[in-house]
Amino acid sequence: MKTMALTGTGGAASIGFTRSIRDSGKKIRVVGTDANLINLPFSEADVNYIIPRANEPDYLEKLNGIIDAEGAEFIHAQPDPEVNFISKNRDKIKAKTLLPSHDAVEICQNKFKSYEAWSKAGIVLPKTIFINSEDDLKKAFTEIQTPFWIRAVKGAGGRGSFIVKEYEQAKVWIDHWKGWGNFVASELLPGRLLTWQSLWYEGELVCAQGRERLSWGLAQTAITGVTGMTGVARNVSIPELDEISEKAIHAAEKQKPHGIYGVDLKCNTDGVPCPTEINIGRFFTTIHFFTKAGLNMPSMLLDLAEGNVPSLPKKLNPIEGEFFWIRTVDAKPAFLTREQLRQTSKNDVDVDKILQPDSSVKYFSST
Repeated sequence: MKTMALTGTGGAASIGFTRSIRDSGKKIRVVGTDANLINLPFSEADVNYIIPRANEPDYLEKLNGIIDAEGAEFIHAQPDPEVNFISKNRDKIKAKTLLPSHDAVEICQNKFKSYEAWSKAGIVLPKTIFINSEDDLKKAFTEIQTPFWIRAVKGAGGRGSFIVKEYEQAKVWIDHWKGWGNFVASELLPGRLLTWQSLWYEGELVCAQGRERLSWGLAQTAITGVTGMTGVARNVSIPELDEISEKAIHAAEKQKPHGIYGVDLKCNTDGVPCPTEINIGRFFTTIHFFTKAGLNMPSMLLDLAEGNVPSLPKKLNPIEGEFFWIRTVDAKPAFLTREQLRQTSKNDVDVDKILQPDSSVKYFSST
């Protein structure tokens, strides 16, 4: 492969993807597209194009025009709307794709459809109710312990999420978002935030790696403390996380798993990881973290796109040792061991205490 196309090229996830390709040593020309001109200065692709949004009528024509003009052999999308469009129209795209089934994309990009699939599979989950009407919201306050989450069934970055304790508060929030028929109420879980990034090829697991989110970036700017931007993360290896994540993927994907599946989980009061969503067809924003730790999944994706299946000595959690990934704005992420973080301060600090998971959330009461 000489040239590939990458959508959402100026966003953090695509930047991490591009850096991973550079780190791999592959001599691949990256053609970037983005619907937002303001994002393009941040792109690290070789050439960039402004493109319509995926819901605009000329998106396919413009995308294929860029693919033809640049000779792109493969396309990878990071924004969810483009993942969905390219998945649905994969036979019309003039470049190779490597995607899960479209049925699975539709399920995983809808938090309530995911919940229903997992529930049928007997997976332990936070109590969740679809909010189609005020009666449903009243039912949620009867059946779910307060405070609880309300959030949009579609969208990334915690879209529409709010933690509520009172009915009127929840109603005003859903009214504001015009969210009736598009929101869920869900039990607020107190435990660890875990993720499981995985690559599959024709039904076989190629590799998977666990990660723990220790804090949200810029948490002080969000009404709930949840921004969708990881602040501090570390790699983990937890057999129960592996088992539950695989089960969640197979429950949502009725065909052979193929491509990228990233499971988000939150632990309940018993410490059991409960799936909350699957980021399908795309990588987590922090994918360059794994690359720096020795597991280059974007590079492996390009191998798979050419039919070359990497053979790893260890498929589950192959990263050896413990590493941390620390992010903020206007700076490249820091990749450190625990000891290296300790050494950044001249005076003594309790690094172990600082690196404890921050599971705190905020909710607001009128009383």
